[in-house]
Amino acid sequence: MSLDAVRRIADAVLYEGYILYPYRASAQKNRSRWQWGVVMGPGYAAADPSEHDFTQAEVVLEHSGQAFVQIILRFLQVQRRRTEASEPGGQAQTWDEAVEREIEFTVGRDELLGAGHVHDFAVDGGEEREPLADDGDADPGDAGAGYAVRRREPLAGLVSVRAFPLEGPWQAVRLRVRVENRTAAEPVPERREDALPTALVAAHVIMTATGGEFISMIDPPEWAKTAVAECENIGGWPVLADPDGGRDIVLSSPIILYDHPEVAPESPGELYDGLEIDEILTLRTLALSDDEKLQARATDPRAAALIDRVEAMDARDIVKLHGTVRSPRPVRSDASAQDAGSMIARTNAAGESQWIGDPDVPWWDPGADASVSPDTDTVNIGGHQIGRGSRVRLRPGNRRSDAQDMFLIGRIAEVQAVLLDVDDNPYLAVALADDPDQDLRIAHGRFLYFSVDEVEPSEATS
Repeated sequence: MSLDAVRRIADAVLYEGYILYPYRASAQKNRSRWQWGVVMGPGYAAADPSEHDFTQAEVVLEHSGQAFVQIILRFLQVQRRRTEASEPGGQAQTWDEAVEREIEFTVGRDELLGAGHVHDFAVDGGEEREPLADDGDADPGDAGAGYAVRRREPLAGLVSVRAFPLEGPWQAVRLRVRVENRTAAEPVPERREDALPTALVAAHVIMTATGGEFISMIDPPEWAKTAVAECENIGGWPVLADPDGGRDIVLSSPIILYDHPEVAPESPGELYDGLEIDEILTLRTLALSDDEKLQARATDPRAAALIDRVEAMDARDIVKLHGTVRSPRPVRSDASAQDAGSMIARTNAAGESQWIGDPDVPWWDPGADASVSPDTDTVNIGGHQIGRGSRVRLRPGNRRSDAQDMFLIGRIAEVQAVLLDVDDNPYLAVALADDPDQDLRIAHGRFLYFSVDEVEPSEATS
């Protein structure tokens, strides 16, 4: 199974807030970073009640009895970069970069449906020194300007996976995936910025099920609602993540998402500041002065790549960011479809019923208006073609928001037009047949509107 599309979403989560506009270290908003999905070491988490040393995801999993799950834990390891000047008294600069880390393993059937599984992991620390040249003409090995020293602290933790069977006739479990940071820091850091190098930053989990399917936490079926309500999620929120609409992949994200999230194809790349609109952020970045752009490039390699990408965009690329309207689900043009009764028909010159709704003409295109004719279109209700002039009996449903519709139950109305909403669902504009002032209401276009399932043909309808 390819997880490329899921990783695109996960990468957006991974780097959300990594560096904020205007993308330079001197900006006030970039002095307090790493806000999403931070799993601190146990020492600092114990000292600061606003922090956690674990994150937990729970979700309901239906299974065949032969299920197993793949777990991918992803997070950033903070890499502290310190610039050391070669001259005595030179000013040192510090900036936190990040290194992507992944912990991947599979939990088989026996463990998943048995005692569970605990996976310990460790991430090595390290240090690299990179010489800085005085200018572009200098020898890359010449440290005339000093060194950039990158240092990472070792990390340790565990991922525990446990399934709790649900009561009832179905084969389902409440699956718990808990990530714990077990990194020991001595002495315990007193400030958050000093504790970050031993944290798991932007931690999230991708779960893939084989021999089973996950239940949506947002829209569960009736039988699973109680089990879903009992799930305890701490520091993350699991959503169905298969872009094709399947239920075998879940992303537990520290940022609340809907099921099946996607990255807009118009987005040219990561801007790290997801609370802003791409178009606004891109234009504001282009408006930075040359000096500000130079500072951003010097702050972080990712910021430098962002500036270069934005500056390379042409007018067509920027226009795409202004917005894209995507057509809703089109009306099916197959007259033999089982649900054809809810589709609109038009009689052509040969007297044949013609099912309308061209999927190639989006609803906002003026050409779409040519494909519908409210005065002559009809809709099949109870085996009758109902159109302008047809008489129907009103049966307003309980879902109506207007309580006064209860007084219309059983009244006879004359159809004035057959219409479509933006989702291509037909509905009727009607006028009451026995009201003395209906001619005036019709002249002013003051109709009552009902869905096709809220009317039935009256005896007078042929």
